[in-house]
Amino acid sequence: MTCVKNLAFSITLLSICCFTFTQGANFNVINQCPYTVWAAVSTGGGRRLERGQSWQVNVAPGTPKARIWGRTGCSFDANGRGKCATGDCNGMLECRGYGVAPNTLAEFALNQYANLDYVDISLVDGFNIPMEFSPVGASCKTMRCAANLNSQCPQPLRTQGGCNNPCTVFNIVKYCCTSVRGSCGPTEYSKYFKDRCPDTYTYPQDDQTGLFTCPAGTNYKVVFCP
Repeated sequence: MTCVKNLAFSITLLSICCFTFTQGANFNVINQCPYTVWAAVSTGGGRRLERGQSWQVNVAPGTPKARIWGRTGCSFDANGRGKCATGDCNGMLECRGYGVAPNTLAEFALNQYANLDYVDISLVDGFNIPMEFSPVGASCKTMRCAANLNSQCPQPLRTQGGCNNPCTVFNIVKYCCTSVRGSCGPTEYSKYFKDRCPDTYTYPQDDQTGLFTCPAGTNYKVVFCP
């Protein structure tokens, strides 16, 4: 009897573990900005969102590195081809790959080490739209960058529709962290972002203060202009 109960318990536990590990995630992308935002996801897809509209994005389990962001100042033809002032994705409404800086990013890697999702709001590529990135029904970190970083953007980083990242502007190791030796730290420009949005990932090795985890299988909400 004991053996049967243990066997049943083992099968149940295995089923639960497998079920948890194979869960993808649903992302509810919401535009609360007083202007149109063209949302994009790097796993493929894009959607025009007027104020108050939302878009449901399903991402496969085990996705190792992906991002959702908003594009501004876009114009597309009937075939979904055109251009955006910020966050442009190869001139396509239906995005394939990453967008052009500056763009505020909701980054995530699903079902990774220790059966966790790794999530952040990244300003490593600069800033264009305020954002909230939060779990739905899970007690993990709500990340938020509600400040308008464009209005006080340092002069060297100012660009149309956004606040650029220093790597794009200066293209040197100090800002790009491209050296194969040692580590890089915060700079005067990453501190500008961090001081105003402390929950964000602000330079390429900002894991300690900008990267968070949630249990695998968590669903999320991405809000533009929270």
